[in-house]
Amino acid sequence: MPPRRRSILLDRLESGTPGRPQQAILDELRRVILSGAVPPGTPIPVPEVAELFGVSRIPIRESLKTLIGEGLVDHRRNHGYAVARLTAAELREMYLVRETLETAALTAAVALATEADHAHAAWVHARLERAVADDDPHTYHRESREFHLALAGPSRMHRLLHMLESAWNITEPVQPMVHVSAVQRTVLHAEHERMLTAFLARDTAGLLAAADAHNHRLDSVIATLPADAGLLTPEDIPIGKPTGNT
Repeated sequence: MPPRRRSILLDRLESGTPGRPQQAILDELRRVILSGAVPPGTPIPVPEVAELFGVSRIPIRESLKTLIGEGLVDHRRNHGYAVARLTAAELREMYLVRETLETAALTAAVALATEADHAHAAWVHARLERAVADDDPHTYHRESREFHLALAGPSRMHRLLHMLESAWNITEPVQPMVHVSAVQRTVLHAEHERMLTAFLARDTAGLLAAADAHNHRLDSVIATLPADAGLLTPEDIPIGKPTGNT
């Protein structure tokens, strides 16, 4: 039997001082997964991760259980742990969840936004524009999330915003905006600009209309993600829940 290939996850983790507390290990695992540095389906070998952090396997498994609950890690019997993969239907579902939560937040955000909120949204939009000009898909993906949250954040609806970020996190291993074309990013960015203009003008109806058009565009864009690139899991392969130890 050929030797098992080293998981790319191990090269992305920053282990720090041996014996780090479980919360620090959990935070580091989550950071790497959300960064998009490891693609969906990447194995998470518990023994090697435990050795890297200088701890027993117990805090690693406990951290992975938490990440399973957050939708970031999968566990399948006889296959172990891996960075979560979504089916195409699940990805569309999470986008619907995000759109629903964001729409509710935007309605309140327009009225409650301060001048500082306006300035922050414009600043994030400028960074997003730079990513488009530089044809930098990874920065575009990251700044697109920051832009949407900059518009929703002034709602001050903290529980809703927490749910929105959690739903967003579930789609992060796929890194959808990294894989769209430069032309698609340009079109999406033009819609971002219309959203920002309405937000700054405190035009609730205009913002919701622009956001709705943008969401319809997103739905069509994510439908074009390459099915054979390992980003999404086939619809007919069940994803198991944690069962036993690995």
